[in-house]
Amino acid sequence: MRWGVVATGGIAERFTRDVQEMEDAQVVAVASRAEASARAFADRFGVPRAYGNRTEMFADADVDVVYVATPHSGHLAAAAEALDAGKPVLCEKPFTLNAREARELVALARERGLFLMEAMWTYCDPVVRRLVELVRDGVIGEVRSIQADFGIAGPFPAGHRMRDPKLGGGALLDLGVYPVSFAQLLLGEPERIQADAHLSPEGVDLNTGMLLGWEGGAVAALTCGIEGHSGTRATVTGTRGRIDVPSGFFAPGSFVLHREGVAEPEVVTVASPLHGMQHEAAEVASCLAAGALESSLVPLSGTLAVMRTLDAVRARIGVHYPQDAPR
Repeated sequence: MRWGVVATGGIAERFTRDVQEMEDAQVVAVASRAEASARAFADRFGVPRAYGNRTEMFADADVDVVYVATPHSGHLAAAAEALDAGKPVLCEKPFTLNAREARELVALARERGLFLMEAMWTYCDPVVRRLVELVRDGVIGEVRSIQADFGIAGPFPAGHRMRDPKLGGGALLDLGVYPVSFAQLLLGEPERIQADAHLSPEGVDLNTGMLLGWEGGAVAALTCGIEGHSGTRATVTGTRGRIDVPSGFFAPGSFVLHREGVAEPEVVTVASPLHGMQHEAAEVASCLAAGALESSLVPLSGTLAVMRTLDAVRARIGVHYPQDAPR
């Protein structure tokens, strides 16, 4: 599987490093707005070709699939151009800035008959997949509550992309997408959404709390912020047990299973020959080999549902982006 990577930031570096360690995958091209940046990236990771614009890379016949790693304000344009060029796409999370953009991208992929997937690596992680299996098998009974947090410490000065509404700034899209996606992986799209936040002078969220509710009575208490490091832990509580996920719940090495009637908790791990972002790269390769247009692990319906929740949270806390305006 020959990958072309759009952008040269930290997430692109991590993905490329992981893929270059795989036996059956390789990053063969990288594109950036500046050719010098692309060339430096290519030299650092042994990528054969560097492009000063993504259009040229999308025309490269040796690129089988494109990974979009731009800031999320650029996801729609980059992914849409790749699809128009006939390339399957793995697009970083959050998928787009809002649900309308997400629907446009999904519609384009379906119109072109091309594979499209959000790079929500959490859903492809084998430990998280095992957690989902246990929950769905009823091991902890009926899920009653989920707690998850993701906070990092700034400070992010004025002018930083994390403070810029035009770039989708704030904690919610960068970090809050993880606890929301985790909760919806287990419970689906919520029926009720409440939220509160501390906003920056620019109007983006610095610290956000969300309370999601489902018709069956389950609730999720989720937080995200860019004003202090949080534990990045998650807990899933059921009627007959509990699962505690340690720091880094979005890609955990293990979790602790507490079962009613069992005195000692069980530490659950999953052996895998892959690590990090290799899991999502392998999922894309598996789907393309099978001729699938989307992943069963990261279905587009789930991505759209998460984007609807993020839109609803932003509406409640008063965060608006210029791209939200109707077209």
